[in-house]
Amino acid sequence: MDDQTYENAYDAWRTALTTLLGDAPLLATWQERRYSFAHRVGALLTDAAGEGPAITGPVLYGVFSSGAGLCYVGQTQDAGRRLRDLPVGESHHLANTVPPELWERVVVIRWPRLLSAAPADEQAAVEEMGAEGCGLALEHLLQIETAPPLNSRRRRSAGDWQPRNLARSRSRGALRSASLPGLGHLTLAAWKSLAEALPPENSAVVDTGVGRVVFPSALETPQGN
Repeated sequence: MDDQTYENAYDAWRTALTTLLGDAPLLATWQERRYSFAHRVGALLTDAAGEGPAITGPVLYGVFSSGAGLCYVGQTQDAGRRLRDLPVGESHHLANTVPPELWERVVVIRWPRLLSAAPADEQAAVEEMGAEGCGLALEHLLQIETAPPLNSRRRRSAGDWQPRNLARSRSRGALRSASLPGLGHLTLAAWKSLAEALPPENSAVVDTGVGRVVFPSALETPQGN
């Protein structure tokens, strides 16, 4: 996309928002419509689906948009709270940059369900480092493998962005990731399967037990009042 096309698209976005927020009733309709959609996405990410139980506890997750592909990879110890908030954006920056209406899919991995297939020494390492430490380690491994753009740089106080060299990170997750090659491989295999899954005809969710993929793009956005 050339610079002028980009600027035209940005101007069109601002013009559309000016129309949608044209008065107080329209603002209320905008708020209601956006929250209704975000709430539906959050419920699909966390509630029981088919034979798949509700998603709680430690997970890895990633958001794909229809154009940019994988945008962001994260981890949480409280999936029930974090995944519901993810599309709302009250305590997470992602939805402020990539609106959930543009999310093509969200992949969630219940990584503790992979532990029984990991080597015994890695199971012992996970027990020693705890669920949070393991979640950070697997998050780092997944970010290194997939290089999501929103994880690949950080905001600076000067108002610009600084690239992050994930491969040279000295974070807790990075330092612990080297001790989990087997579990990392299992996680990447589960991730790839869900990242490539096709949306079902009559549902916006695929749940494999080990993980889940939700297709917000398959949902109809609710109409305003």
